[in-house]
Amino acid sequence: MQPAELPSWAEQQAAALLTDLGDRWSHVQAVATQARRVGAAVAPEDRPYLIAAAWLHDVGYATPLNQLGFHPVDGARYVRQQGQERLASLVAYHSGARFEAEERGLVEELAEFEPEDGPLLDALTYADMTTGPAGQRVDLEERIAEILERYPPDDPVHRAVSRSYPLLRETVERTLARLGSV
Repeated sequence: MQPAELPSWAEQQAAALLTDLGDRWSHVQAVATQARRVGAAVAPEDRPYLIAAAWLHDVGYATPLNQLGFHPVDGARYVRQQGQERLASLVAYHSGARFEAEERGLVEELAEFEPEDGPLLDALTYADMTTGPAGQRVDLEERIAEILERYPPDDPVHRAVSRSYPLLRETVERTLARLGSV
């Protein structure tokens, strides 16, 4: 598959898996829109990967894919099965997933995927962390507050987001800086 075909393919995959999940589907659609908006923060050849990863970042929540209960790896495994290794890495590592993998004892499972770092993962994380659970645009602080309110303090998500906040803020700031320089 050519890179230019990835966003359309990813949208079809996400629609097939997530349309029945209500707000989750609204969130994914809005993250894809946000990814298109911030595409200038990445190299032109990476833009199709950014948009495709935005469509796929939450497919691990789909019931048929939910094996570990950790959506980044569950989704990345599915994307890998579709022959899209780079997209699988982006899905696996989006939005501070390393921290949640540690909290859940799933570091080895996450390590099945080559870490993707740099502007592309930053822009994907930015798109996710500036989109609320129902698809509304939010700033990072609003998104973090919403997640911390949704999950109790003893939940792995709550602990992971609390620990990853400095990294997430740096990611958002780097993406905004890249957008400011284009």
